[in-house]
Amino acid sequence: MKKIFDNTEIALALKSDSELDRALFLFELIKKEPLVKIGAAVTKFALKANLPVEKLIRSTVFDHFCGGINEEDCLRVIKRMQTKNVHAVLDYSAEGKEEEKQFDYAVQKTLKILEYAKENSAIPFVVFKPTGFGRFKIYQKLTERNSLSESEKAEWITIKERFNMVCSKAFEYSIPVLIDAEESWMQSAADELVEEMMEKYNEEQVIVFNTLQAYRWDRLDYLKNLHQRAKTKGFKIGMKLVRGAYMEKERERAFSNGYKDPICIDKNATDILYNEALKYMLNNLKDIALFAGTHNEDSSYLLMDMMNKKGLFENDKKVWFGQLYGMSDHISYNLSEKGYNVAKYLPFGPVRDVMPYLIRRAEENTSVAGQTSRELYLIKKEKKRRRLDKSN
Repeated sequence: MKKIFDNTEIALALKSDSELDRALFLFELIKKEPLVKIGAAVTKFALKANLPVEKLIRSTVFDHFCGGINEEDCLRVIKRMQTKNVHAVLDYSAEGKEEEKQFDYAVQKTLKILEYAKENSAIPFVVFKPTGFGRFKIYQKLTERNSLSESEKAEWITIKERFNMVCSKAFEYSIPVLIDAEESWMQSAADELVEEMMEKYNEEQVIVFNTLQAYRWDRLDYLKNLHQRAKTKGFKIGMKLVRGAYMEKERERAFSNGYKDPICIDKNATDILYNEALKYMLNNLKDIALFAGTHNEDSSYLLMDMMNKKGLFENDKKVWFGQLYGMSDHISYNLSEKGYNVAKYLPFGPVRDVMPYLIRRAEENTSVAGQTSRELYLIKKEKKRRRLDKSN
């Protein structure tokens, strides 16, 4: 298959020279693991101490990886991306909330995004995290098969009602909803609840998507078993496929608590599992819709090649490619230029509430050195191309 991801003129067309300079600065920092750790600690301290750093954060890391502080803020970014046929998944990214009023607020935010999406074809999905709608501890107790107290049972009923409120509205508007995956020790409860929503709303078309994290060695078996249950019960599967976002935390907890590490032995094993899951879903498209969340070029080429061999149109509605805003533009924009369905996760929210997300993003990039180096190489290549273009 022809290689397309080196075309920086297409990939970075929307970035001004100053935005390229900022991206270069940020990825140079992210490449240095000690600086990321120090920067994360200093940022957390500064925000906790109410030091006046939000403006600095907003003009650097926040504006590179986020769409804005609210939905209206994001519209400018959404319109820019739409000019290149790249769609947006508005992601309210405030993390670590544990109060009922905050969960209700997250539900209202998601419903509001659904209203935006209903009127805007540039927003083809909505998204939420399970722990955005209820306490982590409730999911954990259910996953570990521990009994809930009476008050916790009431909380779980409320969590299910929140899921249903969003999924029923998504069904009414025919707008798919992506439900993120989180840590393994709470995920089984979330999986079961998402499957319940699939069974209810995915009879004719795929509205509800779960997320499969390929760095977990058990996930391909989970997918195959889910597929068998879906065929038996008569519903379709929506699945966002990613590599995963909590590796270090997962390994540390498994070691500390003396249970088998749920993460694949190495990155190669993760890559193999990801690609096997891709193949399985492409081979079962009549039952499964796929949102391939990946910053990996090989997996992207594999999916493109499989679609071509199966005679699928590039814009087949059952297959989407997804990347995070601020990352892998060389994949997103070159894919969209070829006619594939592409959506970028566009995080938003108050600066201090989104910082846990941004810190996690920086730490993940540090742990994948090749990816950061690739970003830097492409930015430098485009800067050089523009200099030569101006001199001619």
